[in-house]
Amino acid sequence: MIKGLHHNAYRCRDAEETRRFYEEFLGLPLVNAFRIDTTITGRKTAGVLHAFFQLDDGSSLAFFEAPDMPFEFKQQHDFDLHIALEVEPEVLDKMLAKGRAEGQDVRGPADHKFIRSIYFRDPNGYVIELTAKVPGREADMDPAQNRARAILDEWQAAKRQGNAA
Repeated sequence: MIKGLHHNAYRCRDAEETRRFYEEFLGLPLVNAFRIDTTITGRKTAGVLHAFFQLDDGSSLAFFEAPDMPFEFKQQHDFDLHIALEVEPEVLDKMLAKGRAEGQDVRGPADHKFIRSIYFRDPNGYVIELTAKVPGREADMDPAQNRARAILDEWQAAKRQGNAA
């Protein structure tokens, strides 16, 4: 059985600029970093840094800086890739004000009914969503009450008929 998320890993342009955003701006402590010169399969690298930033639940966001390996960094669209991190409602408001005061690329707040969200862009182009649960909307994430499977099935049927868009 899957116990939980240990970490998600992404590429980064520069480990230090990434650290500044995740540790200094978002407040996620850098808890581990190590150099990889040879992969587990025995491939040599020109040097890769793997760095981990820890969330309160013990899971982490991790990043690889691999200067010798081509990678297309681009600004991600929210629908393509975003990283959503849960915060308390009062933290959401504080981070919105902090982002604006520091000149961060910040959008929101967006009211998704069961959560409120604000969005930043990290130095690598990834969209970072900070989200706070709305009290009383817990059923929105309960598949026994929210019809999630039926909605997915209806979507699939509409796609087959050419009506999803």
